[in-house]
Amino acid sequence: MHLFSLHRNKTLRNVALSVLGLSAAWSVQAQTAASPFSDLITEPGGAGLGFVTRFESSPYVGGGTRQDLLPLYLYEGEHVSMQANRIGIKFTPSTEQRFDVYFKRRLEGFPEAGKVASLNGMEVRNTGVDLGFTYRYEQPWGTLYASILHDVSNTSNGTELALEYAYEWRSGRLSLRPSLNVSLRDSKLNNYYYGVRANEAVAGRPAYAPGSGTNVSLNLYGTYDLTDRWRLLAGASVTSFDGSIQDSPIVRRGLQPSIFVGAAYDFGSYKKLWSDERTPTYVRVLYGRAADDGCHLARILTFKCADLDKVNPTSITGVHIGKPFIEKLNGWPLDFVGYAGLVYHNDRNLQANGIQADLFMKAYYYGLPWNHKVKTRLGWGLGVSFANRVPYTEVSSQAARDRPTSRLLNYLDPTIDVSLGDIIGSPGLKETYIGLGVSHRSGIFGSSRLLGDVNGGSNYIYTYLEMKI
Repeated sequence: MHLFSLHRNKTLRNVALSVLGLSAAWSVQAQTAASPFSDLITEPGGAGLGFVTRFESSPYVGGGTRQDLLPLYLYEGEHVSMQANRIGIKFTPSTEQRFDVYFKRRLEGFPEAGKVASLNGMEVRNTGVDLGFTYRYEQPWGTLYASILHDVSNTSNGTELALEYAYEWRSGRLSLRPSLNVSLRDSKLNNYYYGVRANEAVAGRPAYAPGSGTNVSLNLYGTYDLTDRWRLLAGASVTSFDGSIQDSPIVRRGLQPSIFVGAAYDFGSYKKLWSDERTPTYVRVLYGRAADDGCHLARILTFKCADLDKVNPTSITGVHIGKPFIEKLNGWPLDFVGYAGLVYHNDRNLQANGIQADLFMKAYYYGLPWNHKVKTRLGWGLGVSFANRVPYTEVSSQAARDRPTSRLLNYLDPTIDVSLGDIIGSPGLKETYIGLGVSHRSGIFGSSRLLGDVNGGSNYIYTYLEMKI
């Protein structure tokens, strides 16, 4: 039995996959109509960073408990919204209604195939990318959500309709949001993640296709405001799979519980600061070379290694544009700047060249003792990086270790720079900086399903010129 059928138009699908390019970087698991992180940033133009550690009982027989680190990249613009690993556009015709169109990652499956005996010999079931649409209707008695999601990554090609009711209760700094979710999943979705193909059948694991079905989830999300900017996060949910899924020989029968705990920092809104005509724009141009494979980030930062890869000297050239979110936090010599930029990878005919998109928040500290003579800034950037083609240095190093790669990875950007004006004695160039940095893409030691369970990444040592205009 099919819940519904979709007649895909190849042209539309190709357009969707092209649009996916950069946006797929911020997709998320489709198990509830409402994101548990949808209201963490409420001020227009606000941004935040954080993390969540999830613990869930694996739905697969013998899978045990799985731990997953989910980086939180948060932004709430006038028409663009990013919620953890989901990005899209929004329309708010009234205070009660909101429409969202977005891409989100479906974190189902078993990329850890081979670690669970019941899945031995089965082809990996990968995380997919859904194109989603959500309608939200908010009233004093609660909030209703309706979502439809369809896989556009050619992973499962499945579709899901989710309906949810949520109610928010707040007392002082504590906020709780219980919700009930009903998810109607088509046969393609269920067969891909919970079925056994004919060529995968063995003794004790017969071929099986669950078909379409309905899952029901109870959820409770909570936040606690430690300060105006720091917020603790927690949540718990329990899901009852459709009987047809539970009958699968690879699925553990019973309820599927999960919990998460984490924290997030709200940088506030850029709009108040940007309304000041004196607020600068940061423009940074950079050029760098791939570091030697044994030259890891920790060794670079502790001045133990600065060797470049001389065998395969791939390089990067890029530009980052930034706007300040906070200047002189609490009166300290500490600024926070939001950056977005593009980096071109020259892979020296080792493979086709590619483009990398970076989105990150960066802290600058400039309280060093000699700053009255030569202004020196120590910078640390944290965010997300998406490459339309995995850079060669990552492909080669991961292949040597028999590890997977991912186009989406966490991004770190440590830098040190000095005022060019102070160096050459030109007051007009005091806010122009020259410096060194490391462009670091990382899978966070294979701890995050969002990042493809990748253990590894790349380091490019670069030099740059940054101007405030």
